[in-house]
Amino acid sequence: MNARCNLLSLSSHVPSQVLTNDDLAKMVDTSDEWITTRTGIKERRRLAATENASDLGYKAALKALDEAGMKAGELTHVIAATCTPDSLCPSVACIISGKLGAGAVMAFDVSAACSGFLYGLSLCRSILAQDPAARILFVCAEALTRRSDWTDRTTCVLFGDGAGACILTADDRPPLATLEDAICKSDGSLNQLIIVGGGTASQYKQGDPVGSDFFIHMQGREVYRHAVRQMSSICEEILERNGLSIRDVDLFVPHQANLRIIEAVGSRLEIDADKVFTNVEHYGNTSSASVPLALVEARAQGRLEPGMRVLMTAFGGGLTFGATLLRF
Repeated sequence: MNARCNLLSLSSHVPSQVLTNDDLAKMVDTSDEWITTRTGIKERRRLAATENASDLGYKAALKALDEAGMKAGELTHVIAATCTPDSLCPSVACIISGKLGAGAVMAFDVSAACSGFLYGLSLCRSILAQDPAARILFVCAEALTRRSDWTDRTTCVLFGDGAGACILTADDRPPLATLEDAICKSDGSLNQLIIVGGGTASQYKQGDPVGSDFFIHMQGREVYRHAVRQMSSICEEILERNGLSIRDVDLFVPHQANLRIIEAVGSRLEIDADKVFTNVEHYGNTSSASVPLALVEARAQGRLEPGMRVLMTAFGGGLTFGATLLRF
């Protein structure tokens, strides 16, 4: 597909509350040393009781519109990637478009878990190929702490809340970055390895207590094994498809799920450690918001300069996985 897909802006938003490993040690049987050794995470953000995923996405969206020099009324599409929506219906995208006053736009959610940002970029490119005049707001917003079981130390220590947003067009305005290629895949036979429950499979009646199926469940060892293999292989595939080698990559931005996974993927790809960007220490796993959060921080730190090629990869429940190439 040769459709032009330009990012005019890129933004993020995280809640103000910081939840450290020491804070978690007061809530569940764990310690800073236990968490850091196994995950590399030191702290994560947690939304306030008055906030939802859509609120985080809305604030990120306002920043994205401002950077792009656009008003909400100029948008034609609002798309949100999330696995922790405010509700099954309406969609997070519709809630955000309503708050923005975007008017009669096409709005819907994408459910690809931690691969949501990459899936969304691929989808936006397809929309722009069909309608080059489209002006798309794409938001990734997650409220994972709302679905964390604070009695399960194997999962609750991993997740945080956050949002990222970008504006995508195919017009002639100077872009922040251009999507060069995207590959997104899944293996539905492994759907039980990561589950965020609470859908219609949870057959609650009015007044029933919430069961354990409402919260995140993950088979950690199997997830680690598949994540490393699939992210490594799909990165190799996208590089080969574009006639590139790992030496042509200026910055590698993987999904920030676990530092051990990131290190293992980097080792398999044989990429220089100084080309790998991580911020998992400060945010934990924010699912679909993970990669845009990392890109925003990399840019703020001066790690992204014009002409740089960025390789991104992610892996999440479904199981879903993908890789994309961005040229800044």
